[in-house]
Formats: sequence, C-alpha cells, structure tokens
Amino acid sequence: MTGQLAEAEARIARRIRLERDARGWSLADLADRSGLAKATISKIERMEMSPTAVTLLKLATAFDLTLAGLLLRAEEAGDRVSRAADQPLWRDPETGYLRRQIFSRSDFPLELVRVEMPAGQSVMLPAASFARIRQLLMVQSGCLVLTEAEAERHELAAGDCLAFGPPGDVTFANESAEPCTYFVFLQRS
Repeated sequence: MTGQLAEAEARIARRIRLERDARGWSLADLADRSGLAKATISKIERMEMSPTAVTLLKLATAFDLTLAGLLLRAEEAGDRVSRAADQPLWRDPETGYLRRQIFSRSDFPLELVRVEMPAGQSVMLPAASFARIRQLLMVQSGCLVLTEAEAERHELAAGDCLAFGPPGDVTFANESAEPCTYFVFLQRS
C-alpha cells in the first residue's frame, strides 16, 4: 500500500471513531444502525482491517452521510481548489478499485469522483447509498455494465453517460479484460 493510501485509511479509521463518539454511540449502537458486526467496526477503527466500499457505505448511511461526505470529513478538506496531489485516494481491498475524490466540499452541492475499476471486477452498492443524492456517470475509458435494481442493465462505453434512476441497489461491473475508468457527478438534495 502506498503512503498516500495508508494515510487515507488511517484518516478514515479515525473519522469513523470520531463520528461514533460524537453521537455517543457504542460499537453495538453503530453495528445495529449499519448492519455490520461489532468486531468488523472495531477492527476498522483500530486499522486492523481495510473497509470495503460496501462497508464504508453502510457506515456512512448509519451516520446519515454520503460516502463522499464521510471521506470528505476524513480528509477535512475545504479549499476551493482541489489540487491533484491532494485529492483523497481510497482502494477497495475486495475489488481493487481505486476511488479518487476529485472535488467535494460541505458548502457546495456538487461532488466529482473518478473510479478505476479493474478488469473482471464488480461491486454492488445498496439503495441506501443513493438516498438524498442524484448522480450522473460518464465512462472515460473501457466498458462498464451498470445494473439498477437487478432489472435494468446498461452497457456503457467510453464517452457514454447515464443519469441514475430512483434509488435502488446498483451493481457496477467491468466484465471486460481491460480496466475501466469512469466519473461520477453527485448532487446532494
């Protein structure tokens, strides 16, 4: 793990503990609200375990935050200029996808995220992660298959854009043999 990714993971672990403590929640309280095991949360807070994208989404939702909101708080960003060298990176230990938070501020309604999805990987994000936000996805390179609510399948190639429908479980899949890069534009409601 690179130094920047290790630092990001440490900041995320500290932020999760801080969010839990600020609410006066025990590990059991957060486990009940997130649907995660107490042991999992404890290991994440002690940096003994890297959280997956789905795990972070469950924690963010329990705190009534978006994933980007949780990561923003972990980074304590706020400058109007988002320098490439300072943009938070996070790698999902389960799929290997790399998420770059290009722009996000608590006082600005738009966020921009860049994701690199390795070949043959997929991640399913629950409907709760899309509550109170609107999203637009644009594929920069490669191919991405996005399935909404296990029913509507969208095969996207470089340059294609998709506006997300009503909140539902969404699977992002790179079914090809090449990596895929895509941008997600988010607007908080």
